[in-house]
Amino acid sequence: MTHPEDDFAALFAASTQAKQYEKGQAIEGTIVGFGHDVAFVDVGGKGEAVVDLDELKNDAGALEVAVGDRIHAVVVSTAGGVTLSRKLARGAASDRQLAEAFEARLPVEGKVEREIKGGYEVRIGRQRAFCPVSQIDNIRTTDTAAHVGRVYDFRIVEYREGGRNIVVSRRALLDEEQQARAEDVRRSIVPGAVLKGRVVSVREFGAFVDLGGGIQGLLHVSDMAWSRVANAAQTVAAGDEITVKVLRVDEGTQKISLGVKQLSEDPWSVVAETFAPGQVLTGRVTRVAEFGAFVELAPGIEGLAHASTFPPTGTARGWTTSVPVGLTAEFEILTVDAPARRIGVALAADGSTRRGDAPPPGEIAPGARVTGKVERLEKFGVFVFLAPGRTGLMPLSETGVAREGDVAKAFPIGSDVEVVVLEVDSSGRRIRVSRKAVLDAQEADELREYHERADAAPPEGFGSLADKLRHAFETKKP
Repeated sequence: MTHPEDDFAALFAASTQAKQYEKGQAIEGTIVGFGHDVAFVDVGGKGEAVVDLDELKNDAGALEVAVGDRIHAVVVSTAGGVTLSRKLARGAASDRQLAEAFEARLPVEGKVEREIKGGYEVRIGRQRAFCPVSQIDNIRTTDTAAHVGRVYDFRIVEYREGGRNIVVSRRALLDEEQQARAEDVRRSIVPGAVLKGRVVSVREFGAFVDLGGGIQGLLHVSDMAWSRVANAAQTVAAGDEITVKVLRVDEGTQKISLGVKQLSEDPWSVVAETFAPGQVLTGRVTRVAEFGAFVELAPGIEGLAHASTFPPTGTARGWTTSVPVGLTAEFEILTVDAPARRIGVALAADGSTRRGDAPPPGEIAPGARVTGKVERLEKFGVFVFLAPGRTGLMPLSETGVAREGDVAKAFPIGSDVEVVVLEVDSSGRRIRVSRKAVLDAQEADELREYHERADAAPPEGFGSLADKLRHAFETKKP
């Protein structure tokens, strides 16, 4: 008769007898503790198995498991204890191990060897596997060859014909990682946070950036750089790793706005100390609008050359021919309003703002005789372009044209006209000019010259028609 104590001892001995595991065998165990660089796993029997901590961490270096969690793994060594791995190294995976990894849904390591129709050929151990192009990544990229030569973790999704037909997916593992990280990532996405992300797709208006866990934000083209960006594709490409700042989070729609330029100092913060009226700087025309041309003076700093600062040409948009997009030239700063983020500029010629005989602004003063260009005609007078940003008004009474005369014919738009400055207000912007004053001065000069000629003795036998007529009338007097 067997004593109960003997049965208990036999059961205890059986429970403490170490199980025999084979290299490559897929097993399941429970995390029971953590060491310096390994985790201890209860797999049954007298001893415990170990697995490297690195295999239990995510991309950010944080542990993905805790004590009590169950994991699937593969025995990679039985020497001196059982050592486990959560994935199969591509060089050590046997056909049986691949089959067990497929059943246990364990990751396997593979190398992408080449592109083939519909996807990629992946080498795993001694076997070749197929990865569809849609399963190589969870982010679409235009450069499909970028994956060739890379070593990735894959999941075997099909294993048939004894391993002669294997289909793998990298995207399945990436999606699982995203889902596991999604909640932690969402908690970190708050306005002002600086995060690393990966560009998912690029549109003309901006780029969508994966912040982790499948959570995406929009990096608008206007927030990519302080300088003007015409197309987002000029700055980023799908797959790029970038650092962004969270600008806004809409709790209702869950839309996230991101920025890159906000990570550097706003160049407008030093405009007041850097730019001043009268400076002549090299600028580049970035775009032309109906009202003027925008000119980049420094990265992130644009000035506006208003249409009124260009000499008239006689056509509505004739001024645009002098400032094509991409033109690099000298521009003079006319005004600076840093708080409003506005700088007024004018195109300079040969390092000066002078156009033809147009005088510098400092020479436009009452009494000055200057040459300008007819800018436009109104019922009350003629506007004359004198210098960039300086236009004078010539009232009809100062045109020198008779009341019934044709002002438009006398002053065609774009033509040169010499005028006398009659009045300039304190701001230097309201200027009254006169063509009549020029004509009066010319007439006075001609009359003076005539009297000087009349006082001089004319050569014998020669005289002007006026002199001969005067002599004839005098001889007829009684």
